[in-house]
Amino acid sequence: MKNSIHIFITSFVLLFLVGCKSSKTIVSSGQVANLSAKNIIKNHYRNAVNFKTIRGKLKVDFDDGKMQDNFTLNLRMEKDKNIWISAKLGVVKILITPKKVSFYNKLDNTYFEGDYKLISKFIGTALDFEKIQNLLVGEALFNLKKERFTSEIVDKTYALSPKRDLELFTRLFFLDAFHFKVKKQQLAQENENRLLTIDYPAYQKITGQAFPKNIAIQAEEIHKTTTIQVEYRKVTFNDKVRFPFKIPSGYREIKI
Repeated sequence: MKNSIHIFITSFVLLFLVGCKSSKTIVSSGQVANLSAKNIIKNHYRNAVNFKTIRGKLKVDFDDGKMQDNFTLNLRMEKDKNIWISAKLGVVKILITPKKVSFYNKLDNTYFEGDYKLISKFIGTALDFEKIQNLLVGEALFNLKKERFTSEIVDKTYALSPKRDLELFTRLFFLDAFHFKVKKQQLAQENENRLLTIDYPAYQKITGQAFPKNIAIQAEEIHKTTTIQVEYRKVTFNDKVRFPFKIPSGYREIKI
């Protein structure tokens, strides 16, 4: 039971996380242009990844201070519709759609189905399908076009701070100064002493587009830090993909 929940939550939070073997790591170099926040945001969305489907593997390393684990997951995505994750031999499967999250584990005959309101309450951070998809492809979790920001240049990145932040959260976005993808984004709950940091240590150029090569997620709370390291492997764009998912009969529902 505990292990099934661990794999599920790990996979889900990393989503909270195209190509060929000859893809090259992007190196950002040169002089940083002095752009307005408005133009920085325009360039961020101008450089959004253009895809219909994504297929690949995720090498995941998990550490919450008490438990360490590493595993490989199969990933399939259909833009704005489906995110499908499967462990080796399909013993654990997750299907994420704009309406709900579903999961089952053949090792202990358990399953879970729930909407984003339930999941968000459980992990303490508001989530939806768009945020998960954005995280995976190196885009800002929140829609930057709907707000006003101040900007400054910090170590070859543009640091964007909302002029008016959310009631319970403070946010900070660092965009690469050359390909304008997210370099780092932070979400803090100061009253709860919580900090979520999502780093993109490296990007790769695939079919002429900047796409994450690694994602590093760190969730800090009082007396606890959880880290998740993700590496993309064997990723391709626009293949025909299926999303096989059916909860076997007789499985016991996980309540969270």
